[in-house]
Amino acid sequence: MRSGGPSVTVETNRRSLRLPTGPASRTPTCGPWTPTCGPWTTPGGAVPENAPRPLRADARRNRERLLDAAVRAFSRPGAEVTLDAVAKDAGVGIGTLYRHFPTREALVEAAYRNELAKLCDSAEDLLGQLPPDAATRAWMDRFVDYLATKRGMADALRMVIAAGSNPYAQSRDRLIATLTRLLDAAAAAGAVRSDVRPEDVLAGLSGVSLAAGEPAQREQASRLLDLLMDGLRYRAPG
Repeated sequence: MRSGGPSVTVETNRRSLRLPTGPASRTPTCGPWTPTCGPWTTPGGAVPENAPRPLRADARRNRERLLDAAVRAFSRPGAEVTLDAVAKDAGVGIGTLYRHFPTREALVEAAYRNELAKLCDSAEDLLGQLPPDAATRAWMDRFVDYLATKRGMADALRMVIAAGSNPYAQSRDRLIATLTRLLDAAAAAGAVRSDVRPEDVLAGLSGVSLAAGEPAQREQASRLLDLLMDGLRYRAPG
């Protein structure tokens, strides 16, 4: 069968392959083996210089272990933390630590931001498992744990700030957005009042967290969270 446009003939193993030579033949299509197609390419096909390079699975695991080990190490009050000890706790070599985090400050900041990300990301998981008001109450417990970790890392985070970085940048915005998602879902279900402001809830949670400064005070903090949740449910249509 003849195509509508001109063609050229290529001899390969005694067979003639008729290849189209019209304008459409010069426009590559995206496929699994097309080098200029993918999530980091621009419309013109070029890869941006600042595109993040995805980590291999083993590198991601090492990074997560390092971040968890850093939180454990830097949240212990008065502890003299060495990066060798963090690497050992994570089960990796010191060279692996430095490949991911070139400085002590970079490790501390990444560890704190990872805790914030886990807290905010957990809201969707909770909403997928529990009724919206129960998900909101469960998230409050996680918030108290997050603030306890943040307080434990206070000295290390001050070191990061002294080095010229701001680990808290956009933290409040992310927390407000997460609370908005939870409260909107609960209000839509008629489980909490619709006039609740997420900023007020965040202030209340921060106050309750101050009462949970010590592990022995956690039971009292849980009771206070129940009272806060009761206030959100008061006069709810459901």
